[in-house]
Amino acid sequence: MQLLVIRHAIAADPAPEGDDASRPLTRKGIRRFRLCVRGMSRLDMRLGAVLHSPWTRAAATAELLRPLRDRDAPHLATSLLCQSPGPELLAQLAELGALPEAARLAAAVVGHEPFLGELIGLLTAGTASAGEGLELKKGSVTVLRGSAVAGGMTLCALLPPRALRELAR
Repeated sequence: MQLLVIRHAIAADPAPEGDDASRPLTRKGIRRFRLCVRGMSRLDMRLGAVLHSPWTRAAATAELLRPLRDRDAPHLATSLLCQSPGPELLAQLAELGALPEAARLAAAVVGHEPFLGELIGLLTAGTASAGEGLELKKGSVTVLRGSAVAGGMTLCALLPPRALRELAR
């Protein structure tokens, strides 16, 4: 399976006593991520299933991926992307990899740091701590290939948002 690990786009700063989960994307974040999506399209990235955090900024980022998505593919929210990755998330990813469209379309997860870095570490090196040194900028896309088991994937590309935006021009 091919898996795109996508960090949410630029969001509003947290309010002093606000709910972190409800922070929306900024206008700048929306504008820039739309360019990232155009860059992803130029790289011929096509998406099947999209799994995203239920937090506002991740759900909105996942929605901006619509031009790349197969119209019949699942688009699902899971709180498993709001915490350190474990066996339940790997099982859900394995289910996505077993879908018929997984042979021709990438699956995607959209979420937050540090959990995405930990997920990449778990999938590529077999341990979440292996992903602690990765710098995932907001709007970045990491491309993995392999099986959705601990240590079963290979990191193929780490695409910062600036590179994706340049491809869109």
